[in-house]
Amino acid sequence: MNLEIRSLSMNYGKAKALSDVTLTLKSGGLTGLVGPNGAGKSTLLKILATLLKPSRGEILLNGKDIRKKPDAMRNVLGYLPQDIPVYGNLNAWEYLTFLASAKKMEPSAARKQIGSLMQTLHLSDVGRKPLSGFSGGMRQRVGIAAALLGDPKVIIADEPTTGLDPQERVTLRSLLSGLAASRIVLLSTHIVSDVEAVASDLVVLKKGKVLFHGAPEELTNCADGHVWEYTVADFSGIPAGSAVSSAVQGTRGIRVKTVGARPVEAQALAASPTLEDACLYMIGGEAL
Repeated sequence: MNLEIRSLSMNYGKAKALSDVTLTLKSGGLTGLVGPNGAGKSTLLKILATLLKPSRGEILLNGKDIRKKPDAMRNVLGYLPQDIPVYGNLNAWEYLTFLASAKKMEPSAARKQIGSLMQTLHLSDVGRKPLSGFSGGMRQRVGIAAALLGDPKVIIADEPTTGLDPQERVTLRSLLSGLAASRIVLLSTHIVSDVEAVASDLVVLKKGKVLFHGAPEELTNCADGHVWEYTVADFSGIPAGSAVSSAVQGTRGIRVKTVGARPVEAQALAASPTLEDACLYMIGGEAL
């Protein structure tokens, strides 16, 4: 599969949500999409899922323009939105069976896949309970199962780990990483660790523009010489306006790591950048 995004722009009145976004995504690896709030991540994903029409630009899936032929995408898409629509009076089995029918899955194949997904996503013991009683994390897992129904060739997930505990996040990352071997998988997240271990491709978006597209290690290298560490007695010792990537309490005080062209504290020493440091440096110190 090959997905080409060419000069894509999206305007809401005078406001620009996306500006001249150009990307090529291919099957064979997971692509992580990161950026601060308001960067345009969800807008981009909704356009790719054919839920929004862009103001300008082209999107070609294996050469077919999905603006003109949206079914070319819809027929192969598994989409997980930020806000998962569920019917509270249905249980998980009923809800997923309904969606499988809407995707025109053969009933026996649907039952087999639903059972497998519920086991993988730790839903087997609550599968017959009404969705109205599910926690946010449980609903999120049902939404993930829904997105994966029907063996989609393109998987688009918008903040898929929201509400999941650490073990569930690891399970999801492993699942999506395995699927990416033969599919296009695009995962948007605020949590850099969710893509650090599994993404072979990374896109950094800010104010609707692509700041970086490439391998995670390439982005990490961009922050070489721009990451600093120092220790303070308490949080009041951190200079105002610092782009802090981490602050960890230790026996000798709080170990602070910041990013920037130069250290903000006289005693700071250069430190090796992590991917999270590099993302923070790339977007100019804004919180992800």
